[in-house]
Amino acid sequence: MSESSRDTPEGAGWGAAERGAYQQLMPSHVEKVSWLSPKTLWAARNGVLASWFGDPTGDTRSRWVAQRAEAGAPADKVIRRDDPDTFSFMVIGDTGEGDDPQYAVVPGFLKASQETAFAVVASDVIYPVGTADDYETKFFRPYQRYPAPIYAIPGNHDWYEGLGGFMRVFCDDAPALPAPKAPRPLTRAWLRSLLWHRPRPSDGEHLHKARELRSSPVQQAVQPGPYWAIDAGPVRIIGIDTGLLGTIDAEQGAWLREVAKGTTPKILITGSPLYVDGEHHPCAIEGGGTVDDIVSDPAHHFVAAIGGDIHNYQRYPVRLTDGRTLQYVVSGGGGAFMHATHTVPRVDIADVTEQDFRCYPLRGDSLAFYSRLYGRRLHLRRFFTLTEAEASAVICERLGIPPTRTPGPPVRITRRIRLVASLLGAGSRPDRRSRFRLPVRKIYTQLFSPSSVTYSPPFFKCFLRLDVTPEAIRLRCFAATGNHAQEIDPPVEDEITIPLN
Repeated sequence: MSESSRDTPEGAGWGAAERGAYQQLMPSHVEKVSWLSPKTLWAARNGVLASWFGDPTGDTRSRWVAQRAEAGAPADKVIRRDDPDTFSFMVIGDTGEGDDPQYAVVPGFLKASQETAFAVVASDVIYPVGTADDYETKFFRPYQRYPAPIYAIPGNHDWYEGLGGFMRVFCDDAPALPAPKAPRPLTRAWLRSLLWHRPRPSDGEHLHKARELRSSPVQQAVQPGPYWAIDAGPVRIIGIDTGLLGTIDAEQGAWLREVAKGTTPKILITGSPLYVDGEHHPCAIEGGGTVDDIVSDPAHHFVAAIGGDIHNYQRYPVRLTDGRTLQYVVSGGGGAFMHATHTVPRVDIADVTEQDFRCYPLRGDSLAFYSRLYGRRLHLRRFFTLTEAEASAVICERLGIPPTRTPGPPVRITRRIRLVASLLGAGSRPDRRSRFRLPVRKIYTQLFSPSSVTYSPPFFKCFLRLDVTPEAIRLRCFAATGNHAQEIDPPVEDEITIPLN
């Protein structure tokens, strides 16, 4: 097994390593997503409009579900597979930017996914707005050599064009919905409709050709809708659609309560993680209650909840009232730009401590990566750039934790290093927050980071493999750095065995 970032800096992808062969898989022309482009920002306006004028996602989702039911989809939305009691599947989240970071994941993904029964994309299949015409380069081409079905749950970006592209690809070429009834003039819904982004009439006209890249019968997967359950071997996997704003409608909530019943061990896959960045986000259900109320209820026998949306890996082992431990996992590092982990404060939530918490990239690597990014963007490389050793040392000082990997020679933490760490929002103890920091999480990550993404390694991407037996699930987080060594033998950044009995 190759060294991981927890072993050496080289395992993290630092140093003069040989670039991987992933670029050979890419199309000759790649259109990079730029979130600084007014055209892109304007196309992605529906999330903002939904928060200002009301979210129509629940009504639109209900119409999609009704259409699928009329087409013969099972009423309980359960996909019943014939997998044996021992099988494996993959989970990869937030994949589709179609550039170097996404394709850099593919060789390792194909290597680690051998003999798996299927894969699940957890949130944001296509950036920036879920356009059907983008599926060729951002879904069918990168995963054309994965020889098994791929299921998916939509993320907020897939909803920016009303989920039409997603439904066509994953739900048996579902036809476009009829236009909704026009809202009453001068209402909030009317104002929203005036500005609402809609797909082009010609969108997806070449989708039939793109499908040829994954046309083998063993690669086909048909979903009953944007949310579903899969009965596979000894477990039930439940995928929920959290729409534009990270909530679910009452109809989906009632369905979730129903499919969560019973003693079968269950895994939730969601577009909005329930624990992330040291915080609890239980995911509200329209009409009352939360998704986490259902997941954490011992009567429902959930063993893990895996969420996309945040582009890194995190794991929170939360102990339930019946003594079991439920693994809350963030897995959104499948291809889009990297969200920082160095901004995560010292973890102390739901009896999960820093000792229990796991993340990838390591906080020190995240800080070193972002210091280079800010240095490049602000043309202040000499001031901002930290080595991985300097970044790791200052993270340990600020959080009061031991180093995650064996440190090299001692590092003298200077005033400049401390200032850069503070400006970049490096995590602190719960009782110590910096008053002056650049807007890494709230503004920079949402706006500038996507356009500042690096197109050379290390990329700090990741994906999951889950090996299921009647007794336990072995969950492993694999890294993809973009370097050749990690393509040949993808390093394991985290591993946990989850008992099912």
